[in-house]
Amino acid sequence: MNPEIKIKESDIHLHIKTRMLQRGISMAEIEIAINKGWDADDAVEGTTGKVFTFSYNAQWEGKFFEEKEVTVYYKYKGSNLILLTAKARYGKQFSRKEEK
Repeated sequence: MNPEIKIKESDIHLHIKTRMLQRGISMAEIEIAINKGWDADDAVEGTTGKVFTFSYNAQWEGKFFEEKEVTVYYKYKGSNLILLTAKARYGKQFSRKEEK
């Protein structure tokens, strides 16, 4: 089993920080998606994408949503993990694949 990946503040560059804020994604959610999520079908070659669906049951931009699906895209340069972007979808009954 692979060791759990820990994300540090220094791993998150300005582009990602901006997108996280715009999309309502926390650093903890990024870690969970990477460590427990399933493969994103839309990741391009050379990039890894991981998806995780969280119970949300809260308001986002004035609407109530039951779930939040977070997708994180990253790659490795040598042994360094490079975060590329993260996106979130809010809704309910997202399809779930087997969680790790």
